[in-house]
Amino acid sequence: MDVYWLEQSEADLPAQNQWLSTRERESLSRMRFAKRHNDWRLGRWTAKHAMAACLGFPHDLCALANLEILAGPSGAPEVFLSNQIAPVAISISHRSGVAMCAVALSADCVGCDVELIEPRSDAFTADYFTANERTMVETTSVEEQPLLVTLLWSAKESALKALHMGLRLDTKSLDVSVIEELSPYIATARHLPSVAGPLSSDDWHPLFVRYSDSQVFYGWWRQANHLVRTIVSALPLRPPIHSAS
Repeated sequence: MDVYWLEQSEADLPAQNQWLSTRERESLSRMRFAKRHNDWRLGRWTAKHAMAACLGFPHDLCALANLEILAGPSGAPEVFLSNQIAPVAISISHRSGVAMCAVALSADCVGCDVELIEPRSDAFTADYFTANERTMVETTSVEEQPLLVTLLWSAKESALKALHMGLRLDTKSLDVSVIEELSPYIATARHLPSVAGPLSSDDWHPLFVRYSDSQVFYGWWRQANHLVRTIVSALPLRPPIHSAS
């Protein structure tokens, strides 16, 4: 299956809201907190540009207003064209002034997440990670742990979105596997020799997320500008395709 992705930053976001539909503006007006308000606008702006690029729609403000993205019953975003739900799946994430959207041109579930690489405590991994994941962290050098922990957490977030559950689900019911790709990536990122061959920060690398031993999510991850991005789906994915805005 193909999945498309796009990122936008706060610098790309217009000040006015002509690109939002009436229903979207109503949703926005109910948000009391400035951060939630700003993140929501940036996420919707990014998602609309991603959808317009994938569907071959124009990107002017009026056209974007006719491409609605509303919260479904589970809270996951759904796309509406002419008041009819579109047979596509999208996921939206935002962090540190950047928003990301993943688009699958089918009704199959997809989840994405973007996270800032930063140190997290032992209590964090004890609370949210499985025994296998904690072992991975403990056997990784201290210098490499922030990337690994961020990657594991981001993959969990993506899978939770694909399940339309969010943090209502126990994160320990999800077990992430990335170890074969992580070590050579870190070696290359630190300008050290790597037997796996050259990898750049623009590369996507595979990962897997097992859910309660009953389901596997296939995914990809990449790192750039101190951020980790992950995308997962219940169906096997080819490397994500950039959706030009």
